Amino acid sequence: MDTIIHAIVLTIYLLIMLGIGAYFFKKSKNQSDYFLGGRNLNPWVASMSAQSSDMSGWLLMGLPGTAFLLTYKNGIAEAFWTALGLGIGTYLNWLFLAKRLRKYSEHSNDAITIPTYLENRFRDKTHLIKIISALFIVIFFLIYTAAQFSAGAKLFNAVFGLEYLPALIIGAVVIVSYTFLGGFLAVCWTDLFQGILMFFAIIAMPIIVVIKLGGPNETFALAGSLANLSKGLGIKDWTGIGSMGALGIISTAAWGLGYFGQPHILSRFMGIRHSDDIKPARRIAMVWVTFSLAAAVILGVVGKAYMSTLVSSDALGLLDGEKVFIYMVQNILKGPGLAIIAGILLTAILAAIMSTADSQLLVTSSAISEDICKNIFKNLDDKKLILISRISVVTVAVIAVFIASNPDSSVFDLVAYAWAGFGAAFGPAILMSLYWKRMNWQGTLAGILSGGTMVIVWRTFIKKYFDLYEILPAFAVSVIMIILVSLITNKPGEEIEKEFDGFLKTDM
Repeated sequence: MDTIIHAIVLTIYLLIMLGIGAYFFKKSKNQSDYFLGGRNLNPWVASMSAQSSDMSGWLLMGLPGTAFLLTYKNGIAEAFWTALGLGIGTYLNWLFLAKRLRKYSEHSNDAITIPTYLENRFRDKTHLIKIISALFIVIFFLIYTAAQFSAGAKLFNAVFGLEYLPALIIGAVVIVSYTFLGGFLAVCWTDLFQGILMFFAIIAMPIIVVIKLGGPNETFALAGSLANLSKGLGIKDWTGIGSMGALGIISTAAWGLGYFGQPHILSRFMGIRHSDDIKPARRIAMVWVTFSLAAAVILGVVGKAYMSTLVSSDALGLLDGEKVFIYMVQNILKGPGLAIIAGILLTAILAAIMSTADSQLLVTSSAISEDICKNIFKNLDDKKLILISRISVVTVAVIAVFIASNPDSSVFDLVAYAWAGFGAAFGPAILMSLYWKRMNWQGTLAGILSGGTMVIVWRTFIKKYFDLYEILPAFAVSVIMIILVSLITNKPGEEIEKEFDGFLKTDM
């Protein structure tokens, strides 16, 4: 009976999302509408859309799954430093990049995608920046979208007992449907509702579990005993100080660097209504992300404690930590009334997955239509470009389903790979393009190529010998290459420098 109620709640939610997509179908009249919503997002929609599309199913599955390990492989410490790095990165991204990118992307021939902004910013007549950037977007978003589809499949598998592959396909079809229809506005407005749902779910579940186990002291004492800590979890256990080492902590906290290069987040900055809306949007975003990240880490710890009261120690060791939220909801909230609440909480996972996957599909389709096809086929009008964008959404989704077809796929690992790819390929280029006048198109191209390539090389060939998160060396290499190549080649033209000076005056 509970499963039927969960299914009804999830179905109603999915129909609402599809309805929003259909509503915005006729409002997407051109490329700017489809990809940036006509630059008309209010602070609430912009901030909630940026953060919910940022966190994804990773917030309710990947991060708690890491904390679920407790002290094993420094799981809880890794989760702690990852969350702290992401919180700091979120703030710095809104503080140093959001307002300038919003102004300069419009100032620079009204660019509607990151590759187009970079091409316009440096007057790259070779179009290499735009094409190379678009290719990296397609490559890394295929991995990122696959992570969301994998998370969705795990949800449907755990809740309804569906086989992994059918569950994977069902989730992908729903996400593709409303993204295909409504574009950026549909994605952002659904993200607003999904972000609110995610926030209350991630906050409520740890509180419910702690009450169920008799209070915080009893809960964390039980968690400590599972890690063989007679005195419970201490500061060193939460932070890994003494066991992770300084390099390990820096490597894990380096997740925060990735924010400067995430196209699906940066597009929200570009689409916000006015640069004056950045400050209130930043405040909303920071409240959301601070509480959500803290709750996600705590969720993994209290979830381990709670599940130990239900299963044997051997069975506990075999549980998939990334499903701990699902396990708790299913076991605590039983009966007709509570099953409705359970259905809503489970829907939060689907919301987290959908809020990110739809954004990734949209940015990838924009890279294909706006940044690749528009350069190859010069006479495409807006209707044809939107059609290509929608076909791209479907095509990318099919390939992402294939990548995610392995049921043993780790949501955390897939997200980490793609996050590093975007952070290193675009982060230094975007950030420095807004602050360094001497930067030129050759340096930008070198930074994008070296950063994106280093992530792939490091993860494939070096990481097994030197366990450092690939974003750190790749980000550093990208910065160095931008500076070196810009300095040994000709400085930007007078027109570009005047535009930059004019932009700085408007930014005052």
